[in-house]
Amino acid sequence: MLDYATLKLIWWGIVAILLIGFALMDGFDMGVAMLLPMVGRSDEERRVAINAIGPTWEGNQVWLVLGGGAVFAAWPLVYAAGFSVFYGALILALCALFLRPVGFDYRSKLPNPAWRRFWDRGLFIGGLVPALVFGIAIGNLFVGVPFRFDSSMRVSYAGGLLEQLNPFGLYCGVVSAVLLALHGGTFLLLRTDGAVFARSRKAVMVLGLALAVLFLLGGQWVAQLDGLHLVSSGDIASALDPLSKTVLRKAGAWLDNYGRWPWLVLVPVLGLAGALLCVVAAWRSWRWPAFLASASAVVGVLLTAGLSLFPFVLPSSLDPASSLTAWDAVSSHKTLGIMLVLVIVLLPIVLLYTGWVYRVMRGTVTVEQIRRDSHTAY
Repeated sequence: MLDYATLKLIWWGIVAILLIGFALMDGFDMGVAMLLPMVGRSDEERRVAINAIGPTWEGNQVWLVLGGGAVFAAWPLVYAAGFSVFYGALILALCALFLRPVGFDYRSKLPNPAWRRFWDRGLFIGGLVPALVFGIAIGNLFVGVPFRFDSSMRVSYAGGLLEQLNPFGLYCGVVSAVLLALHGGTFLLLRTDGAVFARSRKAVMVLGLALAVLFLLGGQWVAQLDGLHLVSSGDIASALDPLSKTVLRKAGAWLDNYGRWPWLVLVPVLGLAGALLCVVAAWRSWRWPAFLASASAVVGVLLTAGLSLFPFVLPSSLDPASSLTAWDAVSSHKTLGIMLVLVIVLLPIVLLYTGWVYRVMRGTVTVEQIRRDSHTAY
């Protein structure tokens, strides 16, 4: 079995992969839902957009379950403290996500235009609200989460949803919504033609530029924030008491890793380049290059956040020493080893099955198809 320190690092990477996988797979579903009022002017055009994601959206949500399960199993302290602090935000996101299955299933049950507009709004909310909430949560990690552990490792926290709607958190929520809307727009470029394709193309060009500007300004903002610096963490090869480490708060600390490992600057460059390449690819009507560029932007933006915070996973604003890191928030050595074997066996199966589904469902969705298959389409 691998040593404990290596397993801790590997599981930081696995959790990052699963969360990025959720953003890549379910992210374009949310993005399409957010763009629904803009790319679909008629009922048939909106049905084209919905049917582009209709056969696969439910399977894509598996990545959210995998990510949440991985956090629960690998980082139990993060799960306990984080879900307590963000309880209100998570309930809000889940309530919005509930609108998606009923929206997909019930929208086309009746031909009444008012009925269909109602569910279109539900799908829009089900895409926008979770995207905002997830971005706000990431933004609050940089500001600091109001929790602390006492000497018995009992967690206490302060504040709630309103306190989490701070300026930087809201800014990151906007970045998240723009990022996923961009990803959804490039997916529509892959799967649609005609008027929906043309409007998606314009949306991608605008959103790509917006993301590039927001990402650059966000980096400048992070440089001004007070961050945390891990002075000592004890023996990272053993199970640690999270309160035994020494943590300092200082301005600009979230950029320390880029000074320590200069090659990490390639990650934010990937996010910025992906956003700008989306604009070029959409302008040239390149379908696959646009989608791959938006996927690169998603990976670059999220990895930039994770690597900037590393090794912190859940920073505390009340007590820096209570902050949880990749070294002291993890499960036991044996648990991490067993779960790694399960991931090695099961994750390729998930990827193969997902690839097979998308191969079967490939091709564009057109208005003519919707008219022809009106009884089976969404």
